[in-house]
Amino acid sequence: MGLTYEEFKIDSRWVTQARTVTEADVSLFCGLSGDFNPLHSDTEFCAGSSFGERVAHGPLVQSIAIGLMSQLNLINGTARGLLNVNWDFRAPVRIGDTVHACVSVVSTRPAKNGAGIVTLRLLVINQTGTTVQDGTMMLLMDSASSKRELVEVRPAETQ
Repeated sequence: MGLTYEEFKIDSRWVTQARTVTEADVSLFCGLSGDFNPLHSDTEFCAGSSFGERVAHGPLVQSIAIGLMSQLNLINGTARGLLNVNWDFRAPVRIGDTVHACVSVVSTRPAKNGAGIVTLRLLVINQTGTTVQDGTMMLLMDSASSKRELVEVRPAETQ
């Protein structure tokens, strides 16, 4: 279970594991999103572009970073909702690049109905140490008093 609103402390930091962006990731994201921009889907087109090769979709890398953060179990089961995202795309991510995220707590404040608002910053960094994306996410989080308890469910005994 993830952290409650009260457990997030300003300037707390976590580093995710790394993940390599693959050809399959980019191709699947083209199909999932319907975004077949030639910068992502056409090798010949990209050979003549400023990138020289295909690049990953910005929102794909953003999603990968959020998924990596999710693996830290910070918000799993305690996030009530995503309220806002503010994101900068600073550098291209190429197929074969490996990214990880540095997550930090920017702000916290109480909200109504036994919840709190937590703003997290994610710096997405590639294998050369370049920050490729930088963004914040504002989340509505459970508070300690409202945290959902895990309930053990047992099958009825057969007679």
